[in-house]
Amino acid sequence: MASSLTAAERGDDGLPKPISLRFEDTIADLWRERINHVVWDTYAGVPLVKFPEDLRVYEHLIWLSRPQVIIELGTHAGGGALWLRDRLRTLRSYGATDSGAVVGVDIDISAARSALGAVDPDYAEEITLLEGDVLDPGLADQVASHVPQGARCMVIDDSAHTAETTMSALRGFSKFVGPGGFFIVEDTCGDVEEMRVYDWWPRGSLAAIDEWLASPEGADFTRRDDLELYGVTCHPGGFLQRRG
Repeated sequence: MASSLTAAERGDDGLPKPISLRFEDTIADLWRERINHVVWDTYAGVPLVKFPEDLRVYEHLIWLSRPQVIIELGTHAGGGALWLRDRLRTLRSYGATDSGAVVGVDIDISAARSALGAVDPDYAEEITLLEGDVLDPGLADQVASHVPQGARCMVIDDSAHTAETTMSALRGFSKFVGPGGFFIVEDTCGDVEEMRVYDWWPRGSLAAIDEWLASPEGADFTRRDDLELYGVTCHPGGFLQRRG
């Protein structure tokens, strides 16, 4: 769903155009409208293709688990990495943690490097951008070299949303999540027939999660459907927590 905001899709004040629905419209109408709307959203001027409801859940999970590092697999234009970095800064300002950093990974990080550099020339002090493919078995070791030993981590998988990439992300990066920590697989809505808006959306993430949770390597994790707190989410069945 990644995209770039253009003048044609935003108002004169730089905001995305508002959603226009009637009260009698259905939840399905709202869902389709929101999907087409979110691709034009931004954070600090950087594209951020995530539902506000899901970001609000992330705020809760960050406060509960107090990660020192958030690993974002699929950082796209960098808006998510910037938003996550700023939430970690908030944790530090409240004394809830003494450090915070984001590691953003994508096959091509040029767009993120450019967008982040334009809004915050010093972004690299707390945001590390790495080029790599989640299907590469060596990527986890590359990321580990940027994560302090023993650091509390949260992992967000926003890669290609196929069974293959989701399974690779779970197998390679679940080890970074400690007891009580969270691993979120994003955009599982593509696997729910009633939520599919476009035929080109990939499938397979939910099947991979089910298979992985049933395996010995996923046995320490549980699915947290109760974390779909706000009635609408792009990640149904995608909120996972390590027991303990």
